[in-house]
Amino acid sequence: MAKVLILDRSKSMRNTLRERLEYEGFTTEIAENEQAARSICSKIPFDLLLTDTAAVPTDDLPFIVITERGSIDSAIEAVRGGAEDYLTRPIDMNRLLQSIHRTIDREEPADETAARAARPATRRARRSAATARAEAIIGTSPEIVHVRELIDKVAPCEARVLITGENGTGKELVARNLHASSPRAAAPFVEVNCAAIPSELIESELFGHERGAFTSAIKQRKGKFEQADGGTLFMDEIGDMSLAAQAKVLRALQERRISRVGSDRDIDVNVRVIAATNKDLREEIRRGNFREDLYHRIGVIVIRVPALRDHAADIPMLADHFLHCIAEEYGTEPKAIDREALEALQEKPWSGNIRELRNAVERLIILSGERITREDVLRYC
Repeated sequence: MAKVLILDRSKSMRNTLRERLEYEGFTTEIAENEQAARSICSKIPFDLLLTDTAAVPTDDLPFIVITERGSIDSAIEAVRGGAEDYLTRPIDMNRLLQSIHRTIDREEPADETAARAARPATRRARRSAATARAEAIIGTSPEIVHVRELIDKVAPCEARVLITGENGTGKELVARNLHASSPRAAAPFVEVNCAAIPSELIESELFGHERGAFTSAIKQRKGKFEQADGGTLFMDEIGDMSLAAQAKVLRALQERRISRVGSDRDIDVNVRVIAATNKDLREEIRRGNFREDLYHRIGVIVIRVPALRDHAADIPMLADHFLHCIAEEYGTEPKAIDREALEALQEKPWSGNIRELRNAVERLIILSGERITREDVLRYC
């Protein structure tokens, strides 16, 4: 069971994080200052630190910074200082949990992984199983069948893939299925949100840096390309990347090698790049916002994920799937849903696509009676 140390000056924040993480199956300890954190670390080995400062009690402990300060400067300071991630308050708990799992899964030694696999199923394990099942691409419409057929054809090869579609359509899901069906399935799948990285950080985030490369570089850090070596690098929202960053990525793709910031040594990387965007990159090229040579590098194969309104016939199947997944997360029995309620869901425009549908189903589970009716859909969706 992973151990997390929570270092935060706010008592209410310490308690909130502790309660949520322990609900998720983690073991936690809390500290109100750095001195207390160092004392606890001297007695207990931890897998991760959540902290409201960039200071850490021990050099080899991976950490995530959570702070009130939302400026680019503080993000740069945190990540350059070795933070695995940087989040601002109010905390998006889903993003925090994703970041925690990503960090711990990467850091966890093989013997601990094997030991964890042998343990009895816990609430956290059941939730993870539900998440794994949710990664299936659900639907029988011609549009979704076509996407699955493309995945089957493209996954076994090494061609770079560009996934397009509106927000919430499931572009990351397609990328994960491509990886899982490929010869690289046993290797890492590393995700990077290109829109979330400030231009000042892009080189360090993608290619890593050496200790002492700049003032706050207190330890060596591997970038996303190195973390994904042998596996797949998923570059989400690549259409939002700056032109300067695009040039650096293009060079890495052309030469299949990178150089950490502060190092004069090239490192060969064996990475399959899958990119995604909600933008029309040809239009962005015309406007001068995206490099045409990079577009041709990443878009050997283009997979368009349809908007939910374009395959509304799949909504009953998707709703049923979410009913079961969410019920399993809550530890309850799935609620029944009337046929008229499903028809009402199909009539909605779903501008937020599948992500919005899942949120709506969860809301209906919480707010409806014993059965979900058409009236519930009209009232709560």
